[in-house]
Amino acid sequence: MSLHDHAQAIIRAALDRARPDDAVRRALEGVTFGRGRLVLLAVGKAAWTMAAAACALLGERIDEGLVITKHGHSRGPLPRLTIREAGHPVPDAASFAATAEAMALARDLKEEDCLLFLLSGGGSALLECPLVPEQELFDLTRQLLASGADIVEINTVRKRLSAVKGGRLAQLCAPGRVVQVVLSDVLGDPLDMIASGPCAPDRSTSAEALAVVEQYDLTLSPLALSLLGQETPKELTHVDSRITGSVRQLCAAAAEQAAALGYTPHVLTTTLNCNAADAGRFFAALAREQSGRGRRLALIAGGETTVRLQGSGKGGRNQELALAAAEGMRGLPDVLLFSFGSDGTDGPTDAAGGIVDGDTFARLAARGFDPAKVLKHNDSYPALQAVDALLLTGPTGTNVNDLTVLLVGGEG
Repeated sequence: MSLHDHAQAIIRAALDRARPDDAVRRALEGVTFGRGRLVLLAVGKAAWTMAAAACALLGERIDEGLVITKHGHSRGPLPRLTIREAGHPVPDAASFAATAEAMALARDLKEEDCLLFLLSGGGSALLECPLVPEQELFDLTRQLLASGADIVEINTVRKRLSAVKGGRLAQLCAPGRVVQVVLSDVLGDPLDMIASGPCAPDRSTSAEALAVVEQYDLTLSPLALSLLGQETPKELTHVDSRITGSVRQLCAAAAEQAAALGYTPHVLTTTLNCNAADAGRFFAALAREQSGRGRRLALIAGGETTVRLQGSGKGGRNQELALAAAEGMRGLPDVLLFSFGSDGTDGPTDAAGGIVDGDTFARLAARGFDPAKVLKHNDSYPALQAVDALLLTGPTGTNVNDLTVLLVGGEG
């Protein structure tokens, strides 16, 4: 087996472990929903898979419900549930329409009723009822995504401009009860930040939100600034929350499969949070350090890097990480790196990420690509596509951050 064969085996094993089916079933073991109606609301890039698992477990106990997921991520009808697809990473008209349906379900709950809320990453865009004009929300979202701010900083701001984020959806459900099952895509699993915490008490403050605006020099209207000054719910006594699944499981599965293939695995971190290109250069430095020593190593990191947009090209954070690593790994005969988003999409592209080895830089040069210039213009997708270095998994049905793996010495 080649390094590329090993990489594909590790990717498959990690994604299999990260599927939310078993995670949802574990989270719902022993849960009672009372005598009233049980309404299901699933939101996020893993919403369809989570809802399907709940349907298989609870069957006709679910009276009705709604699934809101990213365009292209639905896998067909589910009994008694309405399926809606909407925009991500920027909300669209479909997001607003689906959210109106979700809010209607929440407001209709009686004291004896229960909302089973299945939440996964991507919900910040998919579940949205803005308190500012839609165009301003679009503009601010683009500003935040381009600024290099991390997901906690982004959600600290946008939850205050929404009628459903920061615990406000849970407020709409009262006096009904809420059981929420959360698939985490945020480092450290903070409930109030995952998909901007629609049913979680908000630990962030208005002062922190205003500090993000100042740090990244964001342009906001007087209305938006006034909303940032209004505090969000800090206590929600009718909500029972359960976190299930995270990037730690993704990394553990990668380590187990790497060990089965004869590598010595090392999970460096499950909280990688830095500039994507810098992370790629760091992994390239590790590759140079370990190459040629006759040891088979798998160096593993989970987390979510950031990209500060400087150009108008096409790509994503994992593609930038891989491309940045390719330059530092050039000429090394026994190394390979891959980095991908567990949901199967990396930025606004159809690729999950990138996969590069010691020959990638030469192949790029032969096709006329200079990685430094490509990175400057945030245009990693066409460069990696030209040398068959994109990872294409399609929608995976889960979303638990990103996985980066450096394989050293694994040929043969």
